[in-house]
Amino acid sequence: MKREINRQWRLAARPAGRVTPADFVWKEEAIRSLADSEVLVRNIYLSLDPTNRVWMNAAPSYLPALEIGDVMRGFAIGAVEDSRHPAFSPGDLVQGILGWQEYAITNGATVAKVRRDLPVPLHAHFGLLGHIGLTAYFGLLDIGKPAAGETLVVSAAAGAVGSLVGQIGKIKGCRVVGIAGSDEKCRWITDELGFDAAINYKKGSLVRGLMRHCPGGIDVYFDNVGGETLDAVLRFINLKARIVLCGMISQYDGDKTLPGPSYLANAISKRARLEGFIVMDYYDREQEAVDALFGWFAEGRIKYRVDIVNGLEHAPEALSRLFDGSNQGKLIVKISDEPAR
Repeated sequence: MKREINRQWRLAARPAGRVTPADFVWKEEAIRSLADSEVLVRNIYLSLDPTNRVWMNAAPSYLPALEIGDVMRGFAIGAVEDSRHPAFSPGDLVQGILGWQEYAITNGATVAKVRRDLPVPLHAHFGLLGHIGLTAYFGLLDIGKPAAGETLVVSAAAGAVGSLVGQIGKIKGCRVVGIAGSDEKCRWITDELGFDAAINYKKGSLVRGLMRHCPGGIDVYFDNVGGETLDAVLRFINLKARIVLCGMISQYDGDKTLPGPSYLANAISKRARLEGFIVMDYYDREQEAVDALFGWFAEGRIKYRVDIVNGLEHAPEALSRLFDGSNQGKLIVKISDEPAR
């Protein structure tokens, strides 16, 4: 095939606080020839996630730290353009950690084929399925273990993961209370997604909101933000409560470690469990989650929303929308056109 130019964003600096476009540098380089067992992927959709900010730090997380000059790490969906790998052929759709770039070369170990037998748009593999759907499904069901009649509270409830968590909670018979950052988001999760109640944490006291909407206490809390929100919830947990630690976006921009929640001792007296998880731990059970999520979607019991930004060149400024709360649903960058079906 004719070798093209690959355009990509690389890490230029460690962010000091809020990530800015100055922390990235735009590079263009020729696409090299493939070695044996390698695959060339043209990226179509890039997922923007809070963990992007974590990966920019000098300290390793659940993955090694990026070095200055590395291609920015990110989940993407793409089409195989060329292959010297026996398991992949041109035209295959794949998803995995492919980076903030137009083309990626992989040895196949970091990607998996996208199921094409499901009648959903390709971006649904980020908005409903893929790592977002698996995070919501296994985080709530395996760790939160919700039971019918229990009260489930979800933070960042209008976000990609939180909006799915709340709907799964309703399917399992819970009373679901979402925490979000605007009246519009609160209306969306109650009027369209079926949450029982919503609290706008930017408008009034979160503690008073929890007192009002969780009069019987909180049995399960799905935490996406940490910080003051986690502390407020801990005041109202019930005996044997389960706190699912999915993310702590409120602290990703900080340049120093903050002290723990003031009400953490409640976890002792209430014999509660706080457990963190990483979605990669569940990739071997992907089929289970995809079957369930698609089934609920086909039945009209679960919805998702994507927030699409056009053009890889806009990825750095789009990422900031995750941290100022201006996105709603799953934030995605469209890099190139989808292949014809």
